[in-house]
Amino acid sequence: MAKSHILIQPLDRIAIALMLLLSLLIGFVIWQGDAVKPIVRTFTWQNQQIGAEDISFSLTFSRPMDIKSVEDKLKIDPPLAGKISWAGRRLVYTLVTPAPYGTNYKVLLEGSRDKFSETEGKNRVMEPFTGSFSTRNRALLYIGVNQEEQGKLVLYNLTQEQKKVLTPKDLIIMDFEPFPDGEKILFSARSSKSLDLLSAQLYTVTTGISSKTGEQAQPAGKIDLILDNKDYQNLKFDLSPDGQTIVVQRGKRDNPGDFGLWHLPANQNSSGEKNIPKRLESQPGGDFLITPDSKAVAVAQGQGTAILSLLGDASKPLDFLPQFGLVQAFSKDGSQAAMVKFNSDYTRDLFLVTNQGVQKQLLKTTGSILGCNFDTASPTLYCLTTQLVSKEQYIEQPYLVAINLKTEQQKPLLMLPPAQRNVQMSLAPDGLGILFDQVVPLPDISTPLPANSLKTDDGEPIATSSLWLMPLLPITEGDNIEIKPEQLPLVGFHPHWLP
Repeated sequence: MAKSHILIQPLDRIAIALMLLLSLLIGFVIWQGDAVKPIVRTFTWQNQQIGAEDISFSLTFSRPMDIKSVEDKLKIDPPLAGKISWAGRRLVYTLVTPAPYGTNYKVLLEGSRDKFSETEGKNRVMEPFTGSFSTRNRALLYIGVNQEEQGKLVLYNLTQEQKKVLTPKDLIIMDFEPFPDGEKILFSARSSKSLDLLSAQLYTVTTGISSKTGEQAQPAGKIDLILDNKDYQNLKFDLSPDGQTIVVQRGKRDNPGDFGLWHLPANQNSSGEKNIPKRLESQPGGDFLITPDSKAVAVAQGQGTAILSLLGDASKPLDFLPQFGLVQAFSKDGSQAAMVKFNSDYTRDLFLVTNQGVQKQLLKTTGSILGCNFDTASPTLYCLTTQLVSKEQYIEQPYLVAINLKTEQQKPLLMLPPAQRNVQMSLAPDGLGILFDQVVPLPDISTPLPANSLKTDDGEPIATSSLWLMPLLPITEGDNIEIKPEQLPLVGFHPHWLP
């Protein structure tokens, strides 16, 4: 009888050897137990540049973590106050106040344990983690006054001490407003050869800044015409908080009675064609301001303020506040508004109006309320107001005041020289400083001014103007710390922080 032989081929030998090796490795892992060290898998702000709108970051771990050991060991350098919440293996850190601009930060976590290490008698300490992020540079915009920058829009980076002139000499800037990402500026301007102050057209200009980490920014100074002045005069305008919609107050050139608000998209459509403005079918009004949700506009109409929809029928107001003639500012979340009531005795009251129907008087003045800003970092409203110091000559003295909205405590921050009613202010996005200008008017002159001369909103010719920075600290009870403003090495007016 013949014997049968089973021959093992070389390939089979290799497969059997690999199977035995894998079996040994699996057995070793089982014998060792779960000894994999936990790590941070993702950090949402890693190498990112954030702004005031960025309020929280998250850390996602590879394993469930011992919550107390993570919260006790988590450090941010420099420190940023915040609150921690958890969703499974994900930690969310929400800032109490916006991170100060122009700063580099590190997030450090070392020595934390996973959730099961103690119960299993193990000492599984996580791999040390270091993350990094930064905030946007501290930067401002203004209209230049000196010979080289006269009437031009200028960007000054305070962090890097760098200056860029964004617009050409043949345009005289009338007003401007930055887009929320800081990449472009919407501005109105007239020709430097025209004496017609109502001949402004709307443009955008690039800043040379990219809001997205790793993306190449467009070169600074690229200008696009958004709205011409062929048939209508473009007066005041406002850019929605989301940067998608422009509202413009316009009057027909050949019919002064044809006057009202128009709106149009802020960006070109997909085909690259200019967007056509649409009229808001409502009663003509005065000053206006787009609401924080970018869906409506608050307009002074008659003796009150109407809230008109930008998405549908504007002929019927969404709301009407008959006792308030002007909206000075909205809080970022839209829950509060600073509104002005004009009294029959020529005084003015500033009210805090909430979406819950609360109306609280904050101050009364014999002068004017020039501007207000809600602080995103604290329950504080900063206002630039005036008091009448001479009824005969009607001279107003401007001053800057901080109002604690919880306690209604008022703290005067700065008194400005009388007769400087054309002061304008801007609160920093991180809430740590206020910009304001001090315009010096030209003396009375009999000779006509050149076409490229600069004027205030009141039509007063400007000789020169200085820019000032007022540092801010949180208001506390019994706080008597005196903070003095510093003059910036810039000659201009109408200062505005870049977001």
